[in-house]
Amino acid sequence: MPDAGVSDGVSDPAALAPEAGRSSDRGLDRIPARTLDRVGPKIAERLERLGIRTVQDLLFHLPLRYQDRTRLTPLTEIEVGVETWVEGEILESGIGLGRRRSLKVWVGDALGAGLLLRFFYFSPQQAAALKPGERVRCYGEVRQGPQSLEMVHPEYRLLRAEADEPIAACLTPIYPSTEGLQQTSWRGLTDQALALMERTAPAELLPPEILDPLGLPTLTEALAFLHRPPVGTSLQDLTEGRHPAFARLAFEELVAHQVSLRRMRLEQRRVSAPVLGGDGGLRERLRASLPFRLTASQERVVAEIAADLAQSRPMQRLLQGDVGAGKTVVAALAALQALESDCQAALMAPTELLAEQHHRSLSGWLGALGLEPVWLAGRHKGRERDERLAAIASGAAPIVVGTHALLQDDVAFQDLGLVIIDEQHRFGVHQRLKLREKGGGEDGAPHQLIMTATPIPRSLAMTLYADLDLSVIDGLPPGRTPIVTRAVPDTRRDEVIERVRQACLAGRQAYWVCTLIEESEVLECQAAEDTARQLSACLEGLRVGLVHGRLKSQERDAVMAAFASGALDLLVATTVIEVGVDVPNASLMIIENPERLGLAQLHQLRGRVGRGSVESHCLLLYHAPLSAIARERLGIIRDSTSGFEIAERDLAIRGAGEVLGTRQTGSIQFRIADPLRDQPLIAEAQRAADRLLVGYPELVTPLIDRWLGEREHYGGV
Repeated sequence: MPDAGVSDGVSDPAALAPEAGRSSDRGLDRIPARTLDRVGPKIAERLERLGIRTVQDLLFHLPLRYQDRTRLTPLTEIEVGVETWVEGEILESGIGLGRRRSLKVWVGDALGAGLLLRFFYFSPQQAAALKPGERVRCYGEVRQGPQSLEMVHPEYRLLRAEADEPIAACLTPIYPSTEGLQQTSWRGLTDQALALMERTAPAELLPPEILDPLGLPTLTEALAFLHRPPVGTSLQDLTEGRHPAFARLAFEELVAHQVSLRRMRLEQRRVSAPVLGGDGGLRERLRASLPFRLTASQERVVAEIAADLAQSRPMQRLLQGDVGAGKTVVAALAALQALESDCQAALMAPTELLAEQHHRSLSGWLGALGLEPVWLAGRHKGRERDERLAAIASGAAPIVVGTHALLQDDVAFQDLGLVIIDEQHRFGVHQRLKLREKGGGEDGAPHQLIMTATPIPRSLAMTLYADLDLSVIDGLPPGRTPIVTRAVPDTRRDEVIERVRQACLAGRQAYWVCTLIEESEVLECQAAEDTARQLSACLEGLRVGLVHGRLKSQERDAVMAAFASGALDLLVATTVIEVGVDVPNASLMIIENPERLGLAQLHQLRGRVGRGSVESHCLLLYHAPLSAIARERLGIIRDSTSGFEIAERDLAIRGAGEVLGTRQTGSIQFRIADPLRDQPLIAEAQRAADRLLVGYPELVTPLIDRWLGEREHYGGV
């Protein structure tokens, strides 16, 4: 049956619209998808939802997975859990009236083997058509039913008695879809696109001198193969993306990203920035007042940043450092270098909690120098806000710490020379760019330092941040002791509560983290409130505080201040404390239901303890039974304290997009390439990008348009 809305297209399958018929003198990227047969306004609108506007877009919309319908499996050989293509005669059919009304169709073969087809949703016409004596061919996953093997809602078609139905000549593709587009429609559309591709090959945007040494198929061969894999192709190779056809497309996509990032970097280098040399006076005074000495890795990073700031082109540097590695003091030294050159510095953090933590740290260090950082957040209203805005605009506020509030139109700087962005992956592209636009003058830009406590595996950093210089703080400050992590079943909850009591009675403090129960902040906060009441009852005599995302910021800040000052023994919290909380006396953390969290978030939460000199512990209070992946994650976090090692393992489990939080609008996303799987291609893609920019500049823009389109400027100036 055609999809709803298909009938408003051309009715004759052999007659393509005239516009499409002239494809021999038009590129596939200029043939609208709406000119294909059976694509009317409704289907065109549904394709548009998926970003498919042209025939080329359709060709690059690759299958999610494949089904093997190239051979029929005898009913005697079907296996539970396996998707199977079978054929048989309908022996009996009827409507069952058990717990759920269903249409039951019993199918058998000449050998007496049988299979039950079960439909919970069906029409009277469907029930009438599936009658005894008809032959049917169906595809679905075989399950063990209450009485026999069965398929639930299989795809099926009735066979014509007078002729044998042909078996598929290739593996059957299953495409990513949207409401109103069935797989039969996708296969019909891609059949037409593949036919057009035979007449007009898509442009090869990678020269032979780049492609030939790699021994990869042509673009046309790769696309044709991936849309219609021939009989005998390994389903496992397709599922894992390890066929050379995938490598051909992944390589081109990687080259497109590298070219885009390199072009962006060249554009950045053509922009001027204030030269922030500084005389070193403020920095030396800060060093002398610190109660600790910088580590060797901190000193190395400080020198790298200082050299960048002294240049007349904008610094674009990514600072990576594990939880507690000491990134904030490095940022403070960079900010002082800007102040020594009579420029302002701004630090933007994604949450008020983190911004306040930075403000507190900077105020503590810089107060001795006679400098008071100004903090600007959404809570500041009326006269208080006006006073802060005036100080920023006049230059009386040399260092400004804030949240998204810094991006508002009424925030103006006198001379912004340095922008520091913490946890940059939590900001959208336009937010980061807007802050940069507030400095550097008409033809310039401020220097930019991007910080993250989410360690990024080297393979990803090479791929995603080719436009940035990379600095890594790869050690912890002296005196820090590794955190001991243990996984404990929630059946031992009483023992864990008693451990909290003993730790607090010994003068230490503890966190109890309640994780997301459902995709609902309301329910998560309710769980935290219930937990706080229960723990208060169990831990009589201990001072218990509560913070969660639905508290007003003033209330939350008051609780956090009380915990930081030692006025509270136990802090019950949701994951709002993931970053920005620094209480050295806290040495015990309990994380409830850690199986619901990813490795990066678990590592960030755990990093709230272990910030003093006393040995700290993190207990992962899990609920059994654990899935295989959850068991693996908890094992990794238990056995490793290195954020970089955890990031590599997280990448292997979840993939690049999830590790970096790149589902946010404007962030880099790969359609086909996988930085982990395609690591061997990354260095080659970087070399290819350099060769294209120098030797084939005319191919650069078409390549970027093909793979990134409107998404190119996810990190631009």
